Amino acid sequence: MREHRSLIAERAAESVGARLRRLRKERGLSQAELAAGANVNQGYLSAIERGLANPRRRTIDALAVALNLPQGVLIGGGGAHDNPQPLETRPLPLLGSIPAGPPAESQEQLEMFPVLRHQWSPDYYCLRLSFDSMEPTLKPGDIVLVHYRPHVDPEHVQGRICACLVDGQPTLKRVSVEWREGEPLVILRGDNPRTAPILIDCSRELSIQGIVMRLVGREL
Repeated sequence: MREHRSLIAERAAESVGARLRRLRKERGLSQAELAAGANVNQGYLSAIERGLANPRRRTIDALAVALNLPQGVLIGGGGAHDNPQPLETRPLPLLGSIPAGPPAESQEQLEMFPVLRHQWSPDYYCLRLSFDSMEPTLKPGDIVLVHYRPHVDPEHVQGRICACLVDGQPTLKRVSVEWREGEPLVILRGDNPRTAPILIDCSRELSIQGIVMRLVGREL
């Protein structure tokens, strides 16, 4: 019992970098493998593990997904994080394409995907990406959590990655709005530099169907 308590105290005192290194090694992953799975520069990952860099929340999220762990385990918050216990999850619809209506009514539903309880909401769904327009931020095959927000005003989601329908065709892009000669111009940009931006003027039909909240699944 004393040894167990000592181990809990030791792990609770770990830095994020030390905890990351331990969890990576427990899973038999090299730095290169984890860096590739989380889409993080290996040099940056090495700096985090050595305590020379503080990871941003988005990096923590990506590393946790690649390690198949809750984010809280990496961040730390007491010994309870490392105690073996079942994770409480709830299922959400997993779709293979951006729905044109409510996710629950979509004919494209593939299966149900479990997310942590605090990430669940009745107006959320999961989307398996086939787009490469958001690389390197998001990769084909990634599973993202999407907040279903049909017809949200583009000005309210400036800079966010959104699931959109452009002239009825699905696309995943980062949304921005510019005002030119008193008229709004919506610009949909991919993070992939090879993807040309889409300009939405009055001649085109745009429907923002949802907002990407976070990455919840990625294969190493």
